[in-house]
Amino acid sequence: MQTILGAGGVIGRELSRHLPRYTDHIRQVSRNPRREHRSDEVMAADLLDRTATARAVEGSEVAYLTAGLEYDAEVWERDWPRIMDNVIEACTRHGCRLVFFDNVYAYGRVEGPMTEDTPFNPCSRKGEVRARIATTLLKAMESGEVEALIVRAADFFGPGAENSITHAMVIQRIREARSPRWMGNPKAYHTFTFTPDAARATALLGNSDKAYGESWHAPSPEPISGGGFVRLACEVARQPYQMQEIPRWLLGVLGWFVPVLRENREMMYQFEHDYIFDSSKIQAAFDLEPIGYRRGLQATLHTMEERELRAEIEPRPDGS
Repeated sequence: MQTILGAGGVIGRELSRHLPRYTDHIRQVSRNPRREHRSDEVMAADLLDRTATARAVEGSEVAYLTAGLEYDAEVWERDWPRIMDNVIEACTRHGCRLVFFDNVYAYGRVEGPMTEDTPFNPCSRKGEVRARIATTLLKAMESGEVEALIVRAADFFGPGAENSITHAMVIQRIREARSPRWMGNPKAYHTFTFTPDAARATALLGNSDKAYGESWHAPSPEPISGGGFVRLACEVARQPYQMQEIPRWLLGVLGWFVPVLRENREMMYQFEHDYIFDSSKIQAAFDLEPIGYRRGLQATLHTMEERELRAEIEPRPDGS
């Protein structure tokens, strides 16, 4: 049994597509879980509940913590430490391996490439939370309390990544035939991780004995400038290149309408300076090559087109 704690999110869904290579016993756990395969077991659980978390992990060989919380610093400060404590305790009790899917906020602003050895130096409230919970897990790993690994990804792009900056500012606006937007310095380099690549790597690491006890960066393409990403997205969509540059002060206004932008203000350092994410470790150890930006954008836009087409064809609840 391999269990996804936080099923239904973009990584949880993608992970479900890759795990059948390794197991035919998958348990989907969330507050409102659903099957991705006929054989899936579903279990409703709130990871803030210690007893429910233990019950969700029981009988599992590997648990993947891919849960996402509301993108709000206060919610993260309140809930993430509790969730991590509950999951570590549950995995320890039931002898279950743990794979934690993390981001790079704990690193803070980094001069040069971010690697698995980059020390934690958060410069945001959300980063402080991620550093705290990752440190909790690392200490549990070092003490032998739990057998675990951490996999980190850069900012997302890809099918289903609807809460990402790339979706809100670029992909969605292109699909609506509007000019994409960019915030920060469009000449600064930025790395993005294609969500199917992140999930493929997570499934592989979770089923590789040699991966445990370490941190890994998900395979990601070479960095690209923000303006270059927007230009490529327009090209893939066969739309004239246009880009609206958003000054920092305007984020406050737009944040009233796009919550991800409101909460992203403290993370602006990631867009004003180079954000270079190095995934050479996993690429060398497992011969995993990332999907490039062009192919990833093609897949993302194609998936959106298919979804919009299905919405037009499928009957509405009122039968029309």
